[in-house]
Amino acid sequence: MLEKIYTIPVNEAFDQCRGNEAEGCPFCKLYRRLENDEIEIILGASMMEPDIRIQTNRLGFCGRHFDIMFERNNRLGLALILESHLAETREKCEVGGFLGAKTAAIQDNLDKLESTCYVCNRIEHSFGKMIENSVYLYETESEFRKKTAEQPYFCLPHYSKFIASAKLHMNKKKVPDFQKEIANVVNKYFDELRGDVSHFVKKFDYRYENEPWGNSKDSVERAIRFISGDRRMKYDKPKK
Repeated sequence: MLEKIYTIPVNEAFDQCRGNEAEGCPFCKLYRRLENDEIEIILGASMMEPDIRIQTNRLGFCGRHFDIMFERNNRLGLALILESHLAETREKCEVGGFLGAKTAAIQDNLDKLESTCYVCNRIEHSFGKMIENSVYLYETESEFRKKTAEQPYFCLPHYSKFIASAKLHMNKKKVPDFQKEIANVVNKYFDELRGDVSHFVKKFDYRYENEPWGNSKDSVERAIRFISGDRRMKYDKPKK
């Protein structure tokens, strides 16, 4: 079921990124916003809510989100989360010797813990709804189709998710045109970026040292963000 509450942040992100490469992929912006909000919530009053503590004790956090929480300089809040999480994890590691009968169960518990994260789970649920809403807006609003075509680019991971969501939720007859228009946005940036990276490489050849850099100076960073998505939280840290 479509949750239209997500259409507001989707429109905001697409408006902010429209025609502005410095703002990057609108879905990356949405992801960072969700991530920032979830970190703020979990380090705030939510950390003391019993039902949430049960989930964080069980799921834990990925290394990325532990790092981000640590950087927020709320060590007491993080310590409170860790205190009960460590206690529950220790119980799951109880064996009475590594050759005990529970060794396989312990390994299974630790494998599950390594692949789960409370914050990631929260983000992915909302982020999936935001992508679905983007498909809905594209299908129903001409203005949104126009602003979609004027995005600087979609990073490759979110390009894939956008296409996949359209296949699931869009009128099948409209999917080919949607795919073509989104591909035009991505391929245009793809070709520009390839040219910038090639020029960057060329600048290290003495024969081209006097040529201007053009848009190539930051092409390596831009290529990484395009290929893997832009999750640089430094742009979204709350003001002190």
